[in-house]
Amino acid sequence: MKQFSFSDMNRASGEILEAALIEPVALTKRGKEKLVILTAEQYRRLVGGSHTVAYGLDDAPDAVHAELMTGLDALLDDDHV
Repeated sequence: MKQFSFSDMNRASGEILEAALIEPVALTKRGKEKLVILTAEQYRRLVGGSHTVAYGLDDAPDAVHAELMTGLDALLDDDHV
């Protein structure tokens, strides 16, 4: 699994998301894995087809995308404290 730091997300988000379309990608903070990005299909297999809703990058509603970006921004801001 490829690993990128939270700081990398600011500089290379496109590269990170492209890599996540191929295989899960770990995001690290201070050298420790904090998040894993995976495709919606991989996620559905992981949760066993439960009623959880998962979106791909291309089909996420604007509100879901905005919430994700807000959360990532908050994590990145926390990383620089």
